[in-house]
Amino acid sequence: MQSRIRLALSIVLAVILGFTAATMARAQSPAPALDDPTIVAIFDAANTADIETAGLAARKGFHKDVRALGQTFVEAHKQVRQQGRDLARKLGVTPTPPKDDAAARDHAAVMRKLRGLSGAEFDRAFLAHEVAFHRSVIDAVTQTLLPAIQNPELKTFVQNVAPAFQGHLAMAEQLARTYGAQASAGPEAARTGQ
Repeated sequence: MQSRIRLALSIVLAVILGFTAATMARAQSPAPALDDPTIVAIFDAANTADIETAGLAARKGFHKDVRALGQTFVEAHKQVRQQGRDLARKLGVTPTPPKDDAAARDHAAVMRKLRGLSGAEFDRAFLAHEVAFHRSVIDAVTQTLLPAIQNPELKTFVQNVAPAFQGHLAMAEQLARTYGAQASAGPEAARTGQ
């Protein structure tokens, strides 16, 4: 069972690292620049990804509080995603996903893995994913996306919803501690499977 948990954590961390690395590489490369349409697409994709993983937890979580956390995340991320879409429409911004969207492939792998788990093992893998996911999103938003946003209204929107990501991280960390999810493995664990 320990090896299955390690494998699940490795997959989750690989997804997060792929998302962050792809985003960071685009932000650091001179062409193409990380522009507002790409940022809107990344933001939308991050919300959609968590709606999907949290929705799975709301349906199949073993512990009642894990199911409740999943439902809370689904509702919050749907609301934020819709607000982002409404703002993009208002600003005339057409979301443009990154050309090589490794994050979408990685998210699909995480969903396959989570679907294959059940019981307390599912809860631990889901919680580890949520902690790593929210840490990665917070880092990407503060270090890469916010500095690159050109439109002041879009920047204000992202700044205003950032505390919700922090709140989600705190909730996921609390339950991860409660159920013994290993949520603090570093990048080396993703490469070595430990």
